[in-house]
Amino acid sequence: MGRRVRAFMAGMAGTATVAVLAGCGGLQGQSSAGTDKGGKSDSVSVSDARKKLDKLTVKGRAPKTGFDRDKFGPAWADVDHNGCDTRNDILKRDLVDEKFKAGTHDCIVLSGTLHDPYSGKTINFKRGQDTSTAVQIDHVIPLSDAWQKGAQQWAADKRKEFANDPLNLMAVDGPLNGQKSDSDAATWLPPRKAYRCTYIARQIDVKTKYGVWVTSAEKDAMESILSSC
Repeated sequence: MGRRVRAFMAGMAGTATVAVLAGCGGLQGQSSAGTDKGGKSDSVSVSDARKKLDKLTVKGRAPKTGFDRDKFGPAWADVDHNGCDTRNDILKRDLVDEKFKAGTHDCIVLSGTLHDPYSGKTINFKRGQDTSTAVQIDHVIPLSDAWQKGAQQWAADKRKEFANDPLNLMAVDGPLNGQKSDSDAATWLPPRKAYRCTYIARQIDVKTKYGVWVTSAEKDAMESILSSC
């Protein structure tokens, strides 16, 4: 069998093993590269998300005692040492038609357009004291929630990595991010139902990567969403 034929058959076999979500907008941001610009997404199997969920530890929520944002390192640290802080990295990744501040090597985002995954709205971002909050960077697994589900036992470096991991970060509608606050899947879901499968799968990926546990109510909510995908 020729090399090209073998490569083609291997590619077809790989495609056949992937069960793509129908009607759920795809499962987005499954790698540390995060979401693609313009709302494009990566797709993975629902069964894969379920398997990962089944392996997560189920425990009660620990007390919030001792939680402080500073326990996760400085806000928006330049953890990848590319010269840009994490917030601007995520804006650059998730916005389209960005314009950058001159002299910053395309680092500081001055404006752009967000196709918000949580609401489905198109939001114009403009950097400024009174305008920047229209687009905020959401921790898919909130820091406070993670603190109550294992993070308080982590080393400081791991908490800093968690807080700045692109897999756990998304540019979203500011007011919806405020509404979500530190809620888990049992108490808050994106209002755009077509994105909920993607959202839950991404939460599961983050929790799997860092060993964050789930409560029984949270797991039930995740299973309910995945069953409808």
